[in-house]
Amino acid sequence: MKPDPNGPADTRVMVILHDALRRDLARTRRVLTAPSPPADTRRVAIAEHVIWMMEYLRFHHHAEDEFLWPLMRRLNPGAGVLLDQMDADHARIAPEIDRLTAAARACRADDSPQAREAMVAALDGLEAALLPHLRREEDEMMPVVSRTITRRQWDDWGHDIVKNKPTLELAREVPWVIDGLDDERYRVATGALPAVPRFILLHALAARYRRASATR
Repeated sequence: MKPDPNGPADTRVMVILHDALRRDLARTRRVLTAPSPPADTRRVAIAEHVIWMMEYLRFHHHAEDEFLWPLMRRLNPGAGVLLDQMDADHARIAPEIDRLTAAARACRADDSPQAREAMVAALDGLEAALLPHLRREEDEMMPVVSRTITRRQWDDWGHDIVKNKPTLELAREVPWVIDGLDDERYRVATGALPAVPRFILLHALAARYRRASATR
């Protein structure tokens, strides 16, 4: 049965997006702290992926700051304290995103232990700010969002994000998000995409992500 568009927003995809970040930040740490350093090609690929993830995270926060949080403030003034916390978290995370981006760029060009150590230190700083925020958003903010806005409003926001992204960017992002998902979470994540773009991204363009992932 088709879900009621006027029912509560289904925010499960937010956890899936967050998990993709957590997954690859953990993967990055494992490689950078392994006894044997990554070969040049792998190091460069990992550094470039981290730079891209930080671009994605900036965009993700921007989309919340520019649309979702203002909508919530209009519709649910009682959520103001929690929304203020979301804003404060984003402000605290932003410089850590910049720091990790700079460290990843340096590590991309430099195969020294010092460059890897600096990238791990920047990763420590990001995770200290980011991971509690992701959990707070999932456990506290998303239930309020679901009670406040409808499924249609949530889906419209998601579709607006998708339609304004270049196809090649989505070809990188979508396979990254669904990497390793079980069947139920896969359906949730891919169900957020319109039918035609979903087919193209999951079938025609997915090989690009698989090649890049294999290099990492």
